[in-house]
Amino acid sequence: MNKIDVKFTECPFYGVERMTDYINYSYGVGVNVKRIRRLYQKMALDTLMPKPELSKKAKDAFIFPYLLNNLTIDRPNQVWQTDITCEGSIDSLQLDLLYIS
Repeated sequence: MNKIDVKFTECPFYGVERMTDYINYSYGVGVNVKRIRRLYQKMALDTLMPKPELSKKAKDAFIFPYLLNNLTIDRPNQVWQTDITCEGSIDSLQLDLLYIS
């Protein structure tokens, strides 16, 4: 468990199969995938990766109206678009990346 904890701290994106390969090749121990999966559950480890159905919207998500439906755009700079993307932890109020375009 200590070897798994040390490697998971370095590489939190290692899943069960990749961690199994790492333990088997680095330490020469014949460890099964089921054992690593059981230890991941016991240690409450969860990998950093996109989860299934990530792009599906929430049921209570607000749908913004399209405001340019009946507008004819006939000159430059008549319509502008912007995007603000913030990535970081909301709990710690620290932004790792702020991208404004």
